[in-house]
Amino acid sequence: MKFTCDKSVLLKEISIAQEIIASKNAISILSNIYIEAENDALSIKATDMKVNFETKVPVTVLEPGATTVYGEKFLSILNNVPDGELEFDQKDNKINIKTSAKKVKFQLKSIASDKFPEFPVSNIEYFDLPIKEFKEMISQTVFAVSDDETRYFMNGVFLEKSEDKIIMVATDGRRLAFISKAAENSIKDFTGIIIPPKILNTIIKRAGDEGLVSISVTDKIIFIKFGSYNLSSVLIEGQFPNYRKVIPEAQNYTLSVNRKEMLDALRRVSLLVEQKSHRVYLGVTPGVMSVYSEESDIGTAKEEIPCKYDGEEVSIALNYRYIEEPFKVMDEDEITIRYTEANKAITIEPVPAKDFFHIVMPMQLD
Repeated sequence: MKFTCDKSVLLKEISIAQEIIASKNAISILSNIYIEAENDALSIKATDMKVNFETKVPVTVLEPGATTVYGEKFLSILNNVPDGELEFDQKDNKINIKTSAKKVKFQLKSIASDKFPEFPVSNIEYFDLPIKEFKEMISQTVFAVSDDETRYFMNGVFLEKSEDKIIMVATDGRRLAFISKAAENSIKDFTGIIIPPKILNTIIKRAGDEGLVSISVTDKIIFIKFGSYNLSSVLIEGQFPNYRKVIPEAQNYTLSVNRKEMLDALRRVSLLVEQKSHRVYLGVTPGVMSVYSEESDIGTAKEEIPCKYDGEEVSIALNYRYIEEPFKVMDEDEITIRYTEANKAITIEPVPAKDFFHIVMPMQLD
């Protein structure tokens, strides 16, 4: 195998491929990235046996062929060689990497391509969604996924088609993120699935805002295609919690704040928040919200920001990350917080209301 290509074209794809890889063992095929040069294109594959990644980039093929190369060192070389055209020449179990601009040469050992795992193929029809909408659905939910491995059924984002809607939900038991988008009638119903965040984060990084994403769902695997990318992931097994029971039917009080002012206040006050509990307090009176930390040996912090509110004075204790993260993924200037009592769930949503919201359970005030 022999081909030439521009460093920048290859680097960004190898960076993503290396993020997919789980094994760091240099002699494991799962530490390697599969490359195949043919018809002036280079196919790139990577897997951790649960998530599979495949793409193609344009190259000049001088001799077709395929091999696998240790991903970590391959990426390090690409990060450090000078910009410009690179030449790759693979013979036997070695691949030579040379630059045209300077006399720089690397040689990496490779493992035969026939040892690389075969990727699954879907036999279920694909359906399409606007890629911009799908990215928004991911960004509004994926941060709320639980990292508690004992509750593995919450370690991913739930996706289902319900009537004329495609719905995504994530929860860790203390908060819930929900978003829905209109779905065409041509999209067949499928049982709700739990998608690991790894494949979703890859989509956020690589997908543009134009065009469609194609999705196919089988019993155990989700397949996703967009642009030159083909991704697939094993689904998380288990019963996702009944999220509908968590959504309040009505809430008595409403307040609204400027999103940026709230984020700035949280950022400053969090400097003196106790780092185990992450507890921050919201003291709300008509016209003013106080964001403050609890007293500690280190000190306290407090900031007041304008607030649209005409109810009774109230104090609510929350994990500041649970407020900060949804505020960060929203674009709107004004955000509404709804609640009934200080110790019951609050709902966070943009103004005007859209097709998503976030629910957070308060902490104990003391």
